[in-house]
Amino acid sequence: MKIAIVTGGSGNLGKFFSKELLKMNYKVFSLDIKKPKISKNKNFIQYQVDITDENEVKNFFKNINNIDLLINNAGIGVYTSSLERTSEDFKAVMNVNLLGNFLMTQNALKIMIKKRKGKIINIGSIYGVKSSNFNIYGKSKRNNSEVYSATKAGVIMMTKYFAAHFSKKNIQINCISPGGIFANQDKKFVKKYENITPSGRMGSKKDLKSVLNFLIDKNNTYVNGQNISVDGGFLAW
Repeated sequence: MKIAIVTGGSGNLGKFFSKELLKMNYKVFSLDIKKPKISKNKNFIQYQVDITDENEVKNFFKNINNIDLLINNAGIGVYTSSLERTSEDFKAVMNVNLLGNFLMTQNALKIMIKKRKGKIINIGSIYGVKSSNFNIYGKSKRNNSEVYSATKAGVIMMTKYFAAHFSKKNIQINCISPGGIFANQDKKFVKKYENITPSGRMGSKKDLKSVLNFLIDKNNTYVNGQNISVDGGFLAW
């Protein structure tokens, strides 16, 4: 049975990735800063881990002897105006989205290098490639932030860096950058988003499934360091 680790496991996408992997006969370790709920599935094991804490991450990996897949899914944002941004908020987003990603990747790679195999999937964002459009958000108070975009751009670049340095160890490291995923957002926002998306709709979690399947396929041994946007063509315009 293959072993997968999913960070941000109790979040919307984290739950989705975990369920899909369980269907594919993976044993899933789900990590989140929140206290885990009891699961009846013996192949779904939840851990309360602060991925921004180096010691907590190291302690978690002390019990891991093998890992086939790491999905760095954990991420947070902040929605206040840039002019009101506090250094605490800025650092919090940086710590989760970048430092947490780095610590998990660093420790996973040490195991994968010994096994000479492994796959890492980072979850980026279209806003790591393109600035958010203020006109979509208006007064929704859910405006994307400069620090979120900066960290997602960093995630994409770390993907490329680690892929370039560890490809010869038979390790594939790629990034999935979702566009807007529908989650009962404000109707006005949804309409504006759909109007500037070539496919004419927001994405769904299911839209990420085919890319996940492609990247973890055993025959995928040559696609490396890529950022794959799943955005309905949003970045094409």
